[in-house]
Amino acid sequence: MSEYRITTPDELFFVTLTTVGWIDVFTRNEYKNILIENLKYCQENEKLDIYCYVIMSNHIHLVCRRQEKDLNELLGRFKSYTAKQIIKAIENNPQESRKEWLLYLFNYFAKANKQYSKNHFWQYTVHPVLLYSYEVIKQKIEYIHMNPVRAGLVNEPENYFYSSANIFSPLKVIPF
Repeated sequence: MSEYRITTPDELFFVTLTTVGWIDVFTRNEYKNILIENLKYCQENEKLDIYCYVIMSNHIHLVCRRQEKDLNELLGRFKSYTAKQIIKAIENNPQESRKEWLLYLFNYFAKANKQYSKNHFWQYTVHPVLLYSYEVIKQKIEYIHMNPVRAGLVNEPENYFYSSANIFSPLKVIPF
């Protein structure tokens, strides 16, 4: 199967963005908030409709669609921009006890891929999965919302702040 899957404008997709090496970067809220702010930007300026999401320690899941334009193109720009912002935040965070280790790993993964000069943050693949029926959509939403429960972070999905299951979540989504 191809590493690059085609997305069609206005179609609904399940998307996963994962850090290289499954590095646990999003254990600090300030790094998760960078993702939130950039997703809000995409909602407001790039016609990204988000129906469901969760940010875990090393990946993010979305059920989303992009109106009138290619979703993959937007996700590529999103990944590039957020990678630079998060690496900069790590470099400038005096409280980051893992700074040297994290930067070493991003540099290590960049050496394996000539596309990246200094740091490689996100895994190359996105694997958008077309959601073609109501049953599949429901299954993906439940899967996303149960992620923090399966990881042992909370007992109930609505207790995890960085998830659309939480009514106080910092990212507002379109009800499905």
